[in-house]
Amino acid sequence: MAELTPVQREVLRALVDTAVPSLQVEDDPHGFWALPGSAVGVDQGLEQALADMSEADQAGMAQLLDGLAMLGFQHQGRKTREGMLGTAMALAPEALIAISTLRGASCLLAHSITDADGRNPFWPQYGYPGPVITPPDTEPYITPHVPTDGEVIEADVVVVGSGAGGGTIAGVLAAQGKKVVVLEVGRATSERDYRQLELESSQTMMYRGGIAVSADGNIGLLAGATLGGGTTINWHNCVKPSDAVRKEWASEHGLSDVDSPEFDRHLEAVLARMKANDACSDLNGPHQRIVEGAEKLGWSWHTAVRNVDKDTYDPVAAGYTQFGDPSGSKMSTLNTYLRDAFDHGAVILANTRADQVCSEGGRACGVAATWTDPETGETRRVQVTAPDVVVACGALETPALLLRSGIGGPAVGKNLYLHPSAGIFGVYAEDQRAWWGPPQAAVMDQFRDLGDGYGFLVEGSQYYTGVFAFQLARRDGAQAKEAMSKLGRMSDFLFVLRDHQGGEVTIDENGEAVHTYALTDERDIAGYRKGLRVMAELHEAAGAEEMWFGATPRVWKRGEDVGAWCDELDAMHIGAGGLFMGSAHQMGSARMGTDPATSVAQPTGELHDVAGVWIGDTSAFPTPSGANPMLTCMALAHRTAEHISGKRDESAIPAQAEKALDDAPAA
Repeated sequence: MAELTPVQREVLRALVDTAVPSLQVEDDPHGFWALPGSAVGVDQGLEQALADMSEADQAGMAQLLDGLAMLGFQHQGRKTREGMLGTAMALAPEALIAISTLRGASCLLAHSITDADGRNPFWPQYGYPGPVITPPDTEPYITPHVPTDGEVIEADVVVVGSGAGGGTIAGVLAAQGKKVVVLEVGRATSERDYRQLELESSQTMMYRGGIAVSADGNIGLLAGATLGGGTTINWHNCVKPSDAVRKEWASEHGLSDVDSPEFDRHLEAVLARMKANDACSDLNGPHQRIVEGAEKLGWSWHTAVRNVDKDTYDPVAAGYTQFGDPSGSKMSTLNTYLRDAFDHGAVILANTRADQVCSEGGRACGVAATWTDPETGETRRVQVTAPDVVVACGALETPALLLRSGIGGPAVGKNLYLHPSAGIFGVYAEDQRAWWGPPQAAVMDQFRDLGDGYGFLVEGSQYYTGVFAFQLARRDGAQAKEAMSKLGRMSDFLFVLRDHQGGEVTIDENGEAVHTYALTDERDIAGYRKGLRVMAELHEAAGAEEMWFGATPRVWKRGEDVGAWCDELDAMHIGAGGLFMGSAHQMGSARMGTDPATSVAQPTGELHDVAGVWIGDTSAFPTPSGANPMLTCMALAHRTAEHISGKRDESAIPAQAEKALDDAPAA
């Protein structure tokens, strides 16, 4: 994008200070109300973000800024500017998405930009301590390989992706004696890098910088893009697939062994390797409110089983888990299966994008890739030759690689299930200390099955200042500030919905993934609305004084009819410009099954149309798992690794594994 003109910069600054305005209030001991977004450099941060957008998006944003300038937007008062933005949003869906994005990003950056000391001037108002742990100075366990330009690496198996699926497969196969190469598009990090900063970690470890949104603007997409993939940044909640899901996958999609004790063995193996337990699931304020509300209403809940090393667990460090765990207690693939792979000679490349899966005569022969220096941008071509290729880029990117390679058949990219989610913030009388303790320690499971094996769970959330500000970015900037002023007393409950109807992954003219998703199935719409109603009832039962949700619904206040408030939410549409949806679980976009017309891979994980290419991540799920998918993904990956090698993995500790399986709750 060409550098912004002085006028465009002026308009952008005015837009920032509309979203995060300076307001004069009598009691403002921290200067929270008086401080505008531009005072912390939000406009500069947004300008940098615009420069990183696609050319088409840059052109659209420039057109928006120019149009507002012609109307004299930058010279108007705050209320007039808000009215002008509202009018523009009503004119075209593109304007609605662009303005909503800029408003939300302004709030996000205002509350997450930090100074040289890692502090933000808005934080004192709501009591967020910011970083409290000095990262260790220990060297990383894994040293990634840095290739020369044009290097050719020979292997038995090349694994594209290092998360729950790819990392597990790499570890199992390397331990069995296979020569393994792992390609990871994200950076390699370790405990010394985890400074507990939301914005920094999003930019270095999250998919598309942590602010990915579907092309239609309907849903936010949260995924990892770092060595260890999602397991490095997720909220480590180990939930077994339900009996209903296992039966469905076995009877309707041909994964017959999944509904048998044989699949229990795979679950046992990965639970043991992850040291999964329920002894490190301390309840912070939001989780205590979930439990109190559930017990008052007679609803069931369980303590989360988490992949945590009890010997190094620290509840303070656990509160920053999405930003990287400096204690090293998180048993991600980075600290388990990738270490196994590295110990057995695997060659691991970070910052390496798989451009194409190579095949000859219907058989895999390797991967063509590009390594990029994260500091200088220098690129180097790499070729990995191997008779077996595991595609485990995550359900947002696995289909894109298959489409760039021209393999996988007609079902590639279809059935993108996202477990659509939404969160309602309850304001309580006391500080909730939501930044302390695990993001998910208690799970309310009363509505996991609404009658057809589909339903939702209610869970807690990672504590953010930026993302929460994005979610509470009201169209009235004064309301957005009011919401954030109460963040210390807020508890965020979210539901995770098992969706019947999926979206799609396609690629653009540059081969980049494009995601579309809309809630269109009446059962899913009803499930979403039921989820909101349940969370509202849960907050009310737990004693919430107020409830806040999204950009437009009015704030509920104690004493008002909760049912009537939910009726108002029911009247609003779901998606862009309406009720928010987010997704931290992506599945199904290269699914397993018996029919090549409706599935990409056989029940073993190997493609229908190209021998030696295997799907090794959540893309392979025939249908959504209905709960946090990490454990299911790792168990299926363990199973796929054995199909690739033809050998059983005998490394698990049986007694420990069986105990972990008994403890893990079913979805």
